[in-house]
Amino acid sequence: MSSLRVNVRLYDQARTAHLERAGDDPPTSLLYATRRYDFDAALAERVGACQAGSFRAARLLWRSDVHVLEVTEPAYLAGAGRAALCIATLRVRHALHIRQRPLVVTYAIGNSDPRREYSPRSLRERASFRAKWLLSRIVWRWTDRVAFGTPMAAETYRVLYGVPQAGQDVRTVPALPTACSCTPRPRIARAFVFLGAFVPRKGLSLLLEAWPAAADALEGATLQIIGKGPLLAAAVDAAHADPRVSVLVDPPRAAIHERLREASVLVLPSQPSATWREQVGLPIVEALQHGCTVVTTDETGLAPWLGKHGHYVLPAHASSSALADALVRAASVPVVPAEVLASLPDRDGRAEAHAWLFRAPVGKARS
Repeated sequence: MSSLRVNVRLYDQARTAHLERAGDDPPTSLLYATRRYDFDAALAERVGACQAGSFRAARLLWRSDVHVLEVTEPAYLAGAGRAALCIATLRVRHALHIRQRPLVVTYAIGNSDPRREYSPRSLRERASFRAKWLLSRIVWRWTDRVAFGTPMAAETYRVLYGVPQAGQDVRTVPALPTACSCTPRPRIARAFVFLGAFVPRKGLSLLLEAWPAAADALEGATLQIIGKGPLLAAAVDAAHADPRVSVLVDPPRAAIHERLREASVLVLPSQPSATWREQVGLPIVEALQHGCTVVTTDETGLAPWLGKHGHYVLPAHASSSALADALVRAASVPVVPAEVLASLPDRDGRAEAHAWLFRAPVGKARS
């Protein structure tokens, strides 16, 4: 790749959802450092996404006529150095009168203080953390336009970095989807789906503990566990022990849509950890756009919206028995699928944020 489009996304990590947005209006080039577990390599090739380390990304940006650059959100400290290097490259180029400085934008959904996620055990680790935090603050100061995906993210950033600076444009656009264009299928009552990485922080262990009590209270209940990850063996063992449980490992997107069209309830009981908090939860977004009732915890930034619209939101540290009770209630009194779909916006929240972030700048970018 010799040059980039006028609009560029610079991400530390990339997943299939990012690739699917590569054709948004306006179209963008995607530069990413690493791949998430749900990365479609074939789709990446079709949309021209490019895997590039920090220095290669900076070189590509140097020789490209970039108008708008989206960086990974500043509160993601692991990506702060990469973002700072690339923005600095473009600022130096502008200072040398080679090209106009592009607008720097970001989409922020972080809802936890990253300073609590690090527990440095040595002087070297402490110095590395301080450097990342300093670079994070620099990236924030150099960002012209910020779209927050949840009100919780907006509040988190206010606490971390203070009120927006003069000339810094901010907006909150809830990360809600529109209804999927899938062909409707008959809904299966008491059909539960877990969708996501098979890891403790997504709540799979808690769900496996809660399931027997919930299933025993719900005649005809089924649970399909969809995804992949370290807890695969535990999921498979649960399926062998209970015919009401099945496992679908890393299926194609079409198969996921099919399961969500049929399911009644999506379960994603996200758990807190020392280094992570559920920001939105892509499985929640996908379940909503298919009309599913959602059972989750207050870890997600969408928790207030979900609770307001009849879904089931538990405290993050809820017990397995509390989760079992929530599953029974969700299956017994689900949100009517038509009401789920009617509660969604007319335009996808991420697409609306994208259009706002990449709109033509009014006047000159901040120097």
